[in-house]
Amino acid sequence: MGLSKDSKIKMTSVFKRGENNLITDVPGVKVGHCTLKDAERDIHTGVTAIFPHEGNLFKDKVLAATSVINGFGKSAGLVQIDELGTIETPILMTNTLSVGAAVDALIRYMLKDNEDIGVSTGTVNCVVTECNDGEINDIRGQHVKQEHVYQALENADVIFDEGDVGAGSGMICMGLKGGIGSASRIVNIDDIDYTVGAMVLSNFGFPGLLRIDGKPVDVSSITERKEDGVEKGSVIILVATDIPLSERQLRRVAKRATVGLARVGSYLGNGSGDIAIAFTTANRMPHYGDSSVVDIKMINDRVIDKVFQATAEAVEESVYSSLDHAHTVTGIRGKKVYALSEVL
Repeated sequence: MGLSKDSKIKMTSVFKRGENNLITDVPGVKVGHCTLKDAERDIHTGVTAIFPHEGNLFKDKVLAATSVINGFGKSAGLVQIDELGTIETPILMTNTLSVGAAVDALIRYMLKDNEDIGVSTGTVNCVVTECNDGEINDIRGQHVKQEHVYQALENADVIFDEGDVGAGSGMICMGLKGGIGSASRIVNIDDIDYTVGAMVLSNFGFPGLLRIDGKPVDVSSITERKEDGVEKGSVIILVATDIPLSERQLRRVAKRATVGLARVGSYLGNGSGDIAIAFTTANRMPHYGDSSVVDIKMINDRVIDKVFQATAEAVEESVYSSLDHAHTVTGIRGKKVYALSEVL
């Protein structure tokens, strides 16, 4: 996955790609979708779920950090990640006005397997991210329901679709059909191969700014450039790795997602909610345990540049992949958004 071998999109890569070129190349990570499409009712939306590992996330949390690149967003759960440095639930992606429904469903999902939550221990910090798909989707209809969240969670697997699927169904990127995209890179540290995987929900930018491998892409034949040149929309970026990193290092990695966005032409505009979340599966924080001391490993900062560069590459390709796999869609109010394939 990622960019296919026969894709018309070509990019220079320093690092070797992972086996499937997906975020799920990081062992334990799984992704699932529930796609809601009904052209007659102008429904183009959905839910995407990401599991950092296959165990009980509440009892065995992963170390994590966020970078709010531009805070025009309504995601839930970021505050506790910044404070405690952990993720304790699957991560959901959906549309802006469905965050509440997704949080409610994810709470119920977590309560089902953890009878102690809210009784003998604290409550749970559900992580739900969003982008606004209202240009194509009937977002006011709030069509995402509890059962759709459950379907996305149940569908989670190592191999998953990209493009206009799940939460990406109604997204627009650089004036073209965007959505879900993913890629991975192999990083060798002390003769051990590790994986850095990225995944995006692309819904940012405006026509005329798109760059592929540094070269501008002319999309004037299928879309008009916005006269005001205002970047609207959002992008959610997930970076997963099995490299042992601390929360401080993960925050630094999350910040490097901006490099990948800049390479494809984003300038992180005022009206764009650009948020990155990074986590490692190598360091866990147990909710319970006999010991008061937890052993955490981390790499030396003198070699972290490799991780930064691999992150930038994986995020860049993830955006391209979201465009590469998407299809032309006609949505609400007759809005037609073309796929990048129509240009290339």
